[in-house]
Amino acid sequence: MSRPFRLRAAALSACALLVPALLAGCAEGDEPAQDLTRQKLDWNACPAPDEAQGGGASPSPLPGARGQWECATLKAPLDWDDPDGDTIGLALIRVRSSGPEGQRIGSLIFNFGGPGGSGVTTLPAFGSDYATLRTRYDLVSFDPRGVGRSAPVTCEDDQELDEHFQQDGTPDDSAERTELLDSTKEFNAACEDNSGRVLPHVRTTDAARDLDLMRQVLGDDELYYFGISYGTELGGVYAHLFPDKVGRAVFDAVVDPALDYEQASLGQARGFQRALDNYAEACVSQVDECPVGDSVQDVKNRIAKLLRDLDRRPIPGVFPRQLTETMATSGIAQALYSQDFWAFLTDGLEQAYDGDGTILMVLADSMNGRSENGEYSNLVPANVAINCADAEPRYTPADVERLLPEFREASPLFGDFMAWGMITCTDWAVPGAADHPDVSAPGADPILVIGNTGDPATPYEGARSMAKALGEGVGVELTYNGQGHGAYNSEDRCVRNAVHGYLLDGKVPAAEAVCP
Repeated sequence: MSRPFRLRAAALSACALLVPALLAGCAEGDEPAQDLTRQKLDWNACPAPDEAQGGGASPSPLPGARGQWECATLKAPLDWDDPDGDTIGLALIRVRSSGPEGQRIGSLIFNFGGPGGSGVTTLPAFGSDYATLRTRYDLVSFDPRGVGRSAPVTCEDDQELDEHFQQDGTPDDSAERTELLDSTKEFNAACEDNSGRVLPHVRTTDAARDLDLMRQVLGDDELYYFGISYGTELGGVYAHLFPDKVGRAVFDAVVDPALDYEQASLGQARGFQRALDNYAEACVSQVDECPVGDSVQDVKNRIAKLLRDLDRRPIPGVFPRQLTETMATSGIAQALYSQDFWAFLTDGLEQAYDGDGTILMVLADSMNGRSENGEYSNLVPANVAINCADAEPRYTPADVERLLPEFREASPLFGDFMAWGMITCTDWAVPGAADHPDVSAPGADPILVIGNTGDPATPYEGARSMAKALGEGVGVELTYNGQGHGAYNSEDRCVRNAVHGYLLDGKVPAAEAVCP
């Protein structure tokens, strides 16, 4: 669901770039300006998503009573250190609770990850999956600051982004390295030129304070929250800043808050390699023969050869663009986000072996936020802006060269891309906040933390680390033995029963429970 992977952005991002978000610039207990906490939201029928949100049609109503989607704009300070200064508008969406008014608990706010994903477009796309939760909650999501319709970060135009994503992300010589560095500098300079006013104010701590303003304006005494992927990091930072305001909360596909930028990149390299291994094992174990290899190692060897061949000679993709090594790797990674996409990966590999890169390029376009008409959402610009504002380290090409052996050991296929992705923030206009977030939340109500053993983008180990960092009695870990990014939307009954039991009835699962 979320897409936090961008091979050439900050370390891999949709559902996904998950470098740590960091605590800086605010003190616990700070209160927003009173006129903003008392604002009344003007809910109306939702317009069609704009280009920054990814385009498309207005959301269709959900079945049942009060199934119409409504949209509103929340005013928030541009700079939370100056809450009475300039404001920005944050785009919100909701659908009202379907149950009796007397059983309504409050508003359940979703963040689907990225960072950079539009909640205003994602929630209605998956709204039917949350029908049970809707029986007692209004379902609410939002475009975080810098995203979609919320003071969006803009960088290069569509044509320039096409060229940017075609750039070789794994340079083999000094000339290719110079081209990669120049492309990165040009992208970052365009972000500063077009969005310099917003860039200093898109840290995760800013978004966490927006969440608390949202909670107050929606009329809830506590925050009811469902965070996925990067949304778990945002939720953890919120819990640290406002532990006494945490209500029932679920973290799914969990970011490891203990890792710095380099460690998180290595973790994702291992996670995507693990997912690729699982895909290969599933392919060769099927009743019919695996069309992309005779054994697990053969599948991986053939993919590696394809990428080497594309590095030398791209093949036709979506006309008039060519499928490069970088685009093919992005497409493969996109397909590993969900086991449901594995069949598309098989078809895309078969097609590419025959000289046609269409399917892999379509998958890569989805990763990069490119629609069929050639327009890009602001997923990647927002992703880079938030990651670079959060993460303090800045890496040089010499750093990358030094780390390449370790990254290649973590993932023969994805290692080089992950390592070179660390230069994304080197020339960023805004300094990063810190190494990793503080999510300690002593005294907060329990938070259900769900880790998926086959998750490529947020490796399983992050769930235990998050549960421990939140503190004793706060983080309650649940393990899901599955594949893909996240657990709830796998539709596993055990996972759903645990989530519904807590969010709807306040029943906290046993610590370290396992599904299935």
